[in-house]
Amino acid sequence: MKTLIVNAKIVNEGKVTEGDVLLDGERITQVGRNLSVQGKTIDAKGIYLVPGVIDDQVHFREPGLTHKATIFTESRAAVAGGVTSFMEMPNTIPPVFTQELLEQKYQIASRDSLANYTFYMGTSHDNLEEILKTDLRSICGLKIFMGSSTGDLLVDDPDVLRKVFSRFPGLIASHCEHEPTIRGNTDQFRKKYSEGMDVSYHPQIRSAEGCIRSSRPAIELAREYGTRLHILHISTAEETRLFSNNLPLNKKRITSEACIHHMWFNDADYKRLGMKIKWNPAIKTATDQKAILDAVLEDRIDVIATDHAPHTLEEKQKPYFSAPSGGPLIQHTLVAMMAFVKQGKITIERMVEKMCHNPAILFRIEDRGFIREGSFADVVLVDPDHPWTVAPGNILAKCGWSPFEGETFNAAVTHTFVSGRLAYEHGKLIEGPPGMRLKFRTE
Repeated sequence: MKTLIVNAKIVNEGKVTEGDVLLDGERITQVGRNLSVQGKTIDAKGIYLVPGVIDDQVHFREPGLTHKATIFTESRAAVAGGVTSFMEMPNTIPPVFTQELLEQKYQIASRDSLANYTFYMGTSHDNLEEILKTDLRSICGLKIFMGSSTGDLLVDDPDVLRKVFSRFPGLIASHCEHEPTIRGNTDQFRKKYSEGMDVSYHPQIRSAEGCIRSSRPAIELAREYGTRLHILHISTAEETRLFSNNLPLNKKRITSEACIHHMWFNDADYKRLGMKIKWNPAIKTATDQKAILDAVLEDRIDVIATDHAPHTLEEKQKPYFSAPSGGPLIQHTLVAMMAFVKQGKITIERMVEKMCHNPAILFRIEDRGFIREGSFADVVLVDPDHPWTVAPGNILAKCGWSPFEGETFNAAVTHTFVSGRLAYEHGKLIEGPPGMRLKFRTE
């Protein structure tokens, strides 16, 4: 099927140009002016056409936690939000510590995912041989929880970390929080406040010190062994100073990610939103919040993602020490960043760079992340002047809630194409063939 998008404001590779884009089957076949075709035509006058967002960190909960979310439900929320490709984490039940379990997730996605997909291999204290079997052309990377986890998912043994960093030839993505610091803080606050502790103390438990005491050693290990290290969800001003902007992204060995909640919220918002913004790492001060956005603009932080991690509202309403961390964001990340564009905090060209181009470059994804002739047709139309308010009735994540409830966004996603197939149009999901498995270059 051919679809011609005409008169769009095309945002691509640092420029905004008015023009037409022809989608033919799975690919973009023409980008230009005054194009014509026999087939579906969309007049996008006044509307931005951007590459599909690539979210490098999501938790879709399947298998084992499907009361919270499934690959099917969360991929629907993704395409409604303009996210055409996702990279999903291994902390499911069972955790993804074997190639067999990894492939089982791919089989689910090949049947159920509306978006394009890939999955991280997981790391435990004793699965190095399984890790080394990984086909680097078919997965995005290896995930290590260097904090904020339990049981086999927490890997903090220095000998194990050295073996992994020295021997794994692909990208390692790390959650960095220093577990002894967090445990000590937790014990201290639990003794003082018991189970009824207010969530506003969360950033003192999951402290800035806990983050830096994990991020710094991870970077030192990566430098020692020449490892490709990607540190996820930077949450402190001090951490932003660990990263460099003196190389182009395709030459960097050590990279980092910012998440929308760490740029949108700060610790003053706990009073209003409570457990709904309890995340690990914690949302911290307004100073940290500003430093993260500054680091994004200065290229010390390379990509913007969501850490979409849904829980049921019932679970989130439990007392502090029982309520899980994380929340749903994937449907609203693009429109939230468009709000930053409207406020002058970031240009739309830079937004597209951080959400679309850079994930493709950093993870070496084949033929995605750009509006180019020959690339896969992952594209999104965003109307910058289409106000709407987030409400339970329009939230597509299975958990049914969002920390953005009540927020009115000026921009709206009107169309999402996934590998050339129209998957979302004017508020309606269009069921059809699933998305595609992402492929990666190994050079």
